[in-house]
Amino acid sequence: MPSYQMQVLGTIRSPYKQKFAIPRQPGLIAEARAELVLEPGYDDDAIVRGIEAFSHLWLVFVFHETADKGWSPLVRPPRLGGNEKKGVFATRATFRPNPIGLSVVKLEGVVRKQGRLIIQLSGIDLLDGTPILDIKPYLP
Repeated sequence: MPSYQMQVLGTIRSPYKQKFAIPRQPGLIAEARAELVLEPGYDDDAIVRGIEAFSHLWLVFVFHETADKGWSPLVRPPRLGGNEKKGVFATRATFRPNPIGLSVVKLEGVVRKQGRLIIQLSGIDLLDGTPILDIKPYLP
């Protein structure tokens, strides 16, 4: 089976320091602000040219706190009651075969702070320190 190596493009700085404080879906707390700090090598102004034309972005991220804990085909999602097992692909569980997630967030702006390129976001549902693998425009 092939495997793929990916690079972390940036890291989320969010108000959520613990996983239990995070909203269960992006956008539930519209005023929740965060920053995506792009890593050197991915922080050239050209990489975000045209991004301001979009109101929202898809973020592909790593479930970094559970990535090394393995996965199971059946899980008990607490938000679905926690008593009934569901197939992992029927849930948003973090314990997945590939520990990646997808979140749609509102784009608030792009700035430079202390030489770093930062994408400002709202409606975030990601833990502080979450590694970002990709950014794509959201097209409703």
